[in-house]
Amino acid sequence: MISSSTILKRCLTLLLLGVLLTACFKAETYPNEPIISNAQVSISGSTAILKFDFTDGDGDIGLSDSQQSAPYDSSSYYHFNLYIEYFESDDVLGWVPGQAINGDTIVFTNRLEPISFNGKAKGIKGVMEVEMDPFRNPSSSESDTIKYKVTLIDRALNISNELETGAIVVP
Repeated sequence: MISSSTILKRCLTLLLLGVLLTACFKAETYPNEPIISNAQVSISGSTAILKFDFTDGDGDIGLSDSQQSAPYDSSSYYHFNLYIEYFESDDVLGWVPGQAINGDTIVFTNRLEPISFNGKAKGIKGVMEVEMDPFRNPSSSESDTIKYKVTLIDRALNISNELETGAIVVP
């Protein structure tokens, strides 16, 4: 028969071992501003899917539908939190911003919903996937080779690094 002091010693040993093991696995920490990397684009018909990795140290990516007051109102740059600028390869000028028929620069804007997470750590890390349809300007003679520049903004108005895709040769 095992004595109560032996059981207590075993429990304390297991508890100490658990504390030591969790101390070895520190939660990852990230800067408070979003960091984006590793852009990948796949194309199927008129649709492109852009994927990229992201981190955010305070986990405040995304805006709810109710967040419409300044600085997130519709007239503000911060109304959207994901900007994807579109570029075309011009044979003479190099990379130039793609233009719509009316002459405006083409920028895909998105208003991402808040990302929810479980646990104590606020820092988040993941892969974001964005679908664009159409993904290019079919009326442009230069839209056979394109690229994108991506910027992500969090609720604290921290702006990520700019992430460019490589050249995308459109089939």
